[in-house]
Amino acid sequence: MTGTRDTLNAFLDYTDAPVPNAASGPLAGLTLGVKDIYDVEGYPTGGGNPDRAKIHSRATGTASAIQALLDAGARFVGKTQTDELTFSMIGINAHYPAPVNSAAPQRVTGGSSSGSAAAVAGGLVDIAAGSDTNGSIRAPASFCGLLGLRTTHGRIPLDHTMPLAPSFDTFGWFARSAATYEKVAEVLLGEDGHARRLTRPVRIAELEALLYGDEERSVYANMLGTVIRHFDRQATFLALPGTPDELFDCFKKIQAFEAWQVHGPFITSDRPALGPGVKERFDYARGISEETVQAARSRRQDFQDDFSSLFDDDMVLILPTQPTAAPLKSATQPELDSYRNMALTLTSFAGLLGWPQITIPLGRVHDAPFGISLLGPAGSDRQLIGLAAEILSGT
Repeated sequence: MTGTRDTLNAFLDYTDAPVPNAASGPLAGLTLGVKDIYDVEGYPTGGGNPDRAKIHSRATGTASAIQALLDAGARFVGKTQTDELTFSMIGINAHYPAPVNSAAPQRVTGGSSSGSAAAVAGGLVDIAAGSDTNGSIRAPASFCGLLGLRTTHGRIPLDHTMPLAPSFDTFGWFARSAATYEKVAEVLLGEDGHARRLTRPVRIAELEALLYGDEERSVYANMLGTVIRHFDRQATFLALPGTPDELFDCFKKIQAFEAWQVHGPFITSDRPALGPGVKERFDYARGISEETVQAARSRRQDFQDDFSSLFDDDMVLILPTQPTAAPLKSATQPELDSYRNMALTLTSFAGLLGWPQITIPLGRVHDAPFGISLLGPAGSDRQLIGLAAEILSGT
């Protein structure tokens, strides 16, 4: 990490290398952390595993999305922690000290973009790049009180990037303010492909049923009221074409199969010591057959078709970002695994569709941040960011 003392375990202790940035531009004066799955020339890309960091010792190029931020004037500060091989969403990597959630220090940051969220929430940087395969932007943002967008799948290129599950992987970033978030969006996203304004709020009862308990439902109802007031019309309910559990099972099989295609050769040949939870997920991934994944991919296509037929192009879905606040750091591995399954059931919805979803830091529950989300059609990313900014400015 260059120039700033890291007290939050957000950054990796790599030897500094020069990373030039433009002297002027829309991001001039803003500092940048980069999740350690994106190549930055002169730095390793470890992906949360020390053995992989040794193999991928020094990148000879920089990911184009990161280069765009540098060319817009952002100043690189360092590479940030990630959960191991990005195959987790809790924010605890067995190989490194856990990043600190400044908004709720007794709780996890969430992951896999753990260090990026910790760095922004703690004020170490203004912007931090992350990724979202199944919640790795949205969960940490909700846990740490930040804005976080899962972008439309394929909208931002992922060259020079360690993948996890390519048919779900997306680029994302964290910021504390909507103004900063919009500046980054202008650099990375250009104009939205979805032209119609999102003016009609909708809800899905089955997703709201994943909220943990009475306190979460009460806080969520207050956030929901704030969001719906912005639209000046009542939200209607849509029927979910499937059950949350069945849809998550579909997601999980595709993700696991793709993760094994990506990381299986490394795990088989180099035999890295994988941390708890991550090891078991790769053991599961190893056993997913071609027949199983083809059936899951067919189900995904059916779901996309069915939901798109229900979702008019002026609709915006309001949903919980996570079932509750971040888990406590003192939680046991079985408790964390139980939470993870419920949380990922909720976040898998946007991943299956490939649509953008932004989490807005509107609430607190159990004395910790608790976000609410807006999901829109493919290509409506910047409109979602604008809606989030308007909602925050009205609170």
